[in-house]
Amino acid sequence: MSYVDAEIASQPDCWREAARVAATAADHLPRPGERVAVVGCGTSWFMAMAYAARREHSGQGETDAFQASEFPAGRRYDRLVAITRSGTTTEVTELLAALRGRVPTTVLVGDPASPAVALADAAVPMPFADERSVVQTRFATTALALLRAHLGDNIAALSADAEVAVRAPLPIDPTRIEQATFLGRGWTVGLAQEAALKCREAATFWAEAYPAMDYRHGPISVAAPGRLVWAFGELPDGLPEDVAATGAAFVHSRTHGCRTVLGSWAAGRTPVDPMADLILAQRFAVALATSRGLDPDAPRHLSRSVVLA
Repeated sequence: MSYVDAEIASQPDCWREAARVAATAADHLPRPGERVAVVGCGTSWFMAMAYAARREHSGQGETDAFQASEFPAGRRYDRLVAITRSGTTTEVTELLAALRGRVPTTVLVGDPASPAVALADAAVPMPFADERSVVQTRFATTALALLRAHLGDNIAALSADAEVAVRAPLPIDPTRIEQATFLGRGWTVGLAQEAALKCREAATFWAEAYPAMDYRHGPISVAAPGRLVWAFGELPDGLPEDVAATGAAFVHSRTHGCRTVLGSWAAGRTPVDPMADLILAQRFAVALATSRGLDPDAPRHLSRSVVLA
């Protein structure tokens, strides 16, 4: 078993632990009504996107997500939350240093001894979710689980869905697919972006992601037999039928099964929450890598953290 396989499988337990940590770290996390910025790089940025959309939709306050290098320095926020597994990523540490004394900052981090912890006003360490793998899986989703717990989401139910996702059959055979497009709406746009990134990182595979409503404004032109469209969360009316007309496979998890335009259904219960569905996409990316003769623990051109000279 690869490192990433084991880390993917550990996510239900990590999410339950995240809920416990969230209860003790509430003073360091955004308060209702605060104007909040959430930053990260790569996978952490996509989790920031998901949290920002979910927090704002829940009515807890205006929330923006930025890639750490693109944070608008002249904009006013009540709090900045940084998500960083290693706590060493250059863009994140430089931003935390630049904001000291100007904006209260909180860092969600895997390594409690990392530079980001010393630079932030408050830290929420999650060493139980840190990873040996280069490709992030459990740390990212655990950070999002912690933030969702703080929003009041039911993490016990979410973890139960995750238990299903780590064992359920994959909804489609990766050897049959030459390209994948992931779609989301609202907070699941970040999940779609993350699913596509996992395919690119682990398997050097052509994968894209878009807001589901925007998909028909051009990107659907690449859909064809042998290609895949995978949607997270709420579906726009008519989208499954439009994808079916292209001949592409379509995957969308819901309460009673996993629908594809090929007319088949996965056996048994499939995940209900889109974040648990992301686990299936992570597993799909690893299976893609294996089917292409690649080692998902050794993705090309990547390291655990980008530290610039």
